[in-house]
Formats: sequence, C-alpha cells, structure tokens
Amino acid sequence: MPTTARPATAARPATTAARRVVLWVPDWPVAAAVAEGLVDPQVPVAVHDGRGVLVASASARRAGVRAGMRRRSAQQLCPELELLPADPVRDARAFEPLVQAVETVVADVEVARPGMVVFLARGPVRHVGSEDALAELLVGTVAAETGAECQVGIGDGLLAATLAARAGVLVPAGRETTAAFLSGQDVGVLVHAAGTRQAVAETDELVDLLRRLGLRTLGAFASLGAGDVAARFGTRGLAAHRLARGEDARPPVSRRVEDDVVAATELDPPAARSDVAAFAARSLAEQLAERLLRRGVVCARLEVRARTEDGAELVRTWSIDGSPTAAELTDRVRWQLEGWLAGRSGRPPSAPLTHLDLTAQEVSPAGAVQDGLWGRSSRGQVQAARAALRVQGLLGAEGVLVPVLQGGRDPRSAARLVAWGDDPAPLRRTDAPWPGQVPEPWPATVPGEPVEVRLLDDAGADVAVDERGSVSGPPARVVVPPPPAGRPPPAVDPGRYRVRAWAGPWPVRERWWAGGRPRVYLQVVTDDSPALLLAVEDERWRVEGVYD
Repeated sequence: MPTTARPATAARPATTAARRVVLWVPDWPVAAAVAEGLVDPQVPVAVHDGRGVLVASASARRAGVRAGMRRRSAQQLCPELELLPADPVRDARAFEPLVQAVETVVADVEVARPGMVVFLARGPVRHVGSEDALAELLVGTVAAETGAECQVGIGDGLLAATLAARAGVLVPAGRETTAAFLSGQDVGVLVHAAGTRQAVAETDELVDLLRRLGLRTLGAFASLGAGDVAARFGTRGLAAHRLARGEDARPPVSRRVEDDVVAATELDPPAARSDVAAFAARSLAEQLAERLLRRGVVCARLEVRARTEDGAELVRTWSIDGSPTAAELTDRVRWQLEGWLAGRSGRPPSAPLTHLDLTAQEVSPAGAVQDGLWGRSSRGQVQAARAALRVQGLLGAEGVLVPVLQGGRDPRSAARLVAWGDDPAPLRRTDAPWPGQVPEPWPATVPGEPVEVRLLDDAGADVAVDERGSVSGPPARVVVPPPPAGRPPPAVDPGRYRVRAWAGPWPVRERWWAGGRPRVYLQVVTDDSPALLLAVEDERWRVEGVYD
C-alpha cells in the first residue's frame, strides 16, 4: 500500500502542474510473459533485446541479474535463468485486462506504455474521498481482477507522479513539496517520463550531456534559467527542464488552441483478427502523422476508437510524447488492436470490427524544433519514409528491411536487417575488439544467400582445410555452378575462373558452446571475375562476399 511523503509544514502553495495518478506494474514484460503462460512464475526470468537484459524478475535479481547485463553474464550468475526475447505486442496484449480493471474504478485513463497508466487525480479522488483511499482501491481492484501486483503514485506533474509510483508513495500537492521530492533525484530518471522510442533516445542523449556538464541531479538542472536551457538544449531540454521543476512538460493554456486531428476508415470486410485490422491501421496512422506534420502541430494523446458490426464501440487513449512518427502511431494502434482482438482480455469485441478512427487530442503548435547536427530531413527523405510505410502496409512489417552495422568477425555477421521503423540499434558493439576478424577491406557486396562453389588445386582436387587451418594445396580454380531452375542468378556468373592470387586462410570459431561451427576464410583474385571472399564450413566452399 502506498505511503505518504508528508511535508514538514502544512503549506500548500499553488502549482502550475496538474495533479496526476500513475499506476505502475513493476517488471511488466516479465509479468506479461507469466500472464501469457510462457514461463513458470517461480522460475527466474529475464527479458532481453539481443543486446542485454531489459528487465529481470525479483528472483533473478536476488541471484544478481541486473538490467543492462549481457545474457552470458546473467546466465553465469543464474544458470536456471529463463531468457525471453522482448515483445512489445505481447506486453500490450497482456496489459489490456489490467486497463479494463482500472476502468471499473476510473472513467478516463490513458495508457502511457504497457505496464503504466496515468489519469488526472481530481475527479476520482473527489468520488472516492481521499488519495489514500483511491490508491488502496486501485491496488486491490487490479490484484482481485488480474492477479497483478501494482504500485500507485500521486504527484504534481507527470514526472513526480511517475517517480512516486515507482517508490510507492503519495507526494503532497504543492510546489515546495514537489521540488523537495524531485531535487535529489538523478537526472537519469527523466527517461521514465518519455513515452516513445524517439523521446527515450533524445532523453538519453540529454542526460548524458547534463552529466558531462556536472548537472547530475534534477535540482541542479532545475536551478538553470529557462531561457538558458532553451538556447543550449532546445525543445527537448526545455520540456525536461519543466519536468525537473515539477511542472508539466508543456505550459498550460487557458484556451483550446487547435482542433483535434482525425483519420478514419471503414473495414470492409469486417476484421475479426488483429493482423487484418492492423493492415488498415498502418495506412490510417500514416495519414494521421502526415496531417499533423502538414499542420505543424503535435499531440499529447492518441484516441483509438473502433466500432463493431453490432454497433458496440471500443475506445482507448494512449499518451504521446512529442511529435509522433507514423511508426510510433502504428505501434500503439497495433498494440491496442491486439489487446482487443486477441481474446485474452475476458471482454473481447462482441462482433468483428467495421470502423476504425484515430484522433490526435490535446493538439498544439509544434513550435521551434532544433535541427539535427546535419540539418533537417530533406523532402526526399520524408517522401522515401512515407513510401516505405506504404509498402509495409502492402507487404507487412518484414516487407521493408534496412541494414544496421554492428560488430562481428566477418561481413555477414557485421550487419543485421531490421524492419523499417524498428529500433536500428546494433546488437553488438562496433568498437569492441574482435580477435580473428577477417582483415579489411571487406567486400562491397554480400550475397543474401551464400553461393556454393568448388575450390580446386592444380591437380583438380578439392582444396581442403585441416584442423590447424592449413590448406591442402594452393588454390588454382574456382568453379561456380549454374543456379537451380527458378532461382535468381548468383552474385558471381557461373563458370570456371583461374586464381591469380590468394590470401589466408583465416580460421574463425565462435559460439562453440552454442553449437557454432568453425569456418575458414580465404581471399582469391581471379582472371575474369571480381575478387572473392570464400568461406569453407563442413568441407563446403561458399562465396561470402564480392569485392569491387
């Protein structure tokens, strides 16, 4: 049950921040996996994104597993650890029953992200009688209806309420009490108020810069003048500065500046499955993002509204931080549709969906936006991004992939393909040492699928590589067979090519503990084709790269 952080005096000065309630479920990605029946709740569990651990269960933390830790290190500390890949759709789908439970107590709630809801405190507190009673009622209702353990925090402004929920306290209203609660907090907590991937990335950059400047606490950051912050850190820095001062990220306005922005579509035929509805939602989210961009405005809330064949309506509101991209809007709509249509909420739609509309609420002018280091995105870049989203709407999320460079010992492992709009972050550090790496320069072209070839010596025998990495004889010919019928032409034209020079071999054996097979690389220069990077594995030679 939440406790109350009582001030030394009963003073209650006025504040410009709205008083908010935040309901937060600790370790939600783990709780979502348990709710979906993927893991035993008694087993230590950690959720990772390929780069490291994102969140760990309480039993895993007792064994020493921490967020940010590499998977191998986590498994060394806790051999029985169950590792699960991150899945935002799973998190949102499993969170819908909890939001529905909260709605039995509070009428108007916003989903900040899976695992956290926020709403204004004034109406519910007046209805229940006190903030303590409201917090107790929410915790009990969620536990009774979903079995989840949550924490409730109440404070002035989103950041104070969010930190209060994470601490399980109620911060009394007032500028002084809010400032006292926030001042000693590390500036890194600003990321808890960021709701989108872009906002998280920008906040991380801001936090890193503040720490390098010696501004390590919210109090130190809040002591700066707003004009100085705006001039040095731009729009994102000014919004963070307001949060650090216990205010809302955007200043309050006395009148409604902009009308809501709406995008709607009819679903014909009606959609009973989330993947069918998400297909239409992707195009709709792109339309909404384009209208916001064309009007030069941003929104603070996204309302997703669906209507079923029998006339019933489903409504959910999501908090939005900053200027949402089409991909950010699509994510939230897709998550919500999955939560409604997956059938796990206990209250699925009564009939297939026939209508879907998205409404951008609390719309305000975008204001001055600080350019990036190399200037704003060109018109061509914006048009290319929109075209990519349209193609994704036709082919699915995996229909448009972009390469991301990362660390590795060979050209193929040093790049990964991610869906357009997903986080283009490398899974392995590029600046880490990679012993045994194939020497540079690397080939300019890496075939999507390796091309199998034969490598022969002067006697016409296949060149073999022994366990010590030595070749059985100098390479003399590369034989590229024609592709099977119906297959596209390979990266190298079929034929027999005489080897003029070669270099290597370079043996690579990695992840042997996980069944990784040893490989040996060889560079060859031929008479009538480009230079090739060859690799042998299980006595089979393949073209892994083509040099210009």
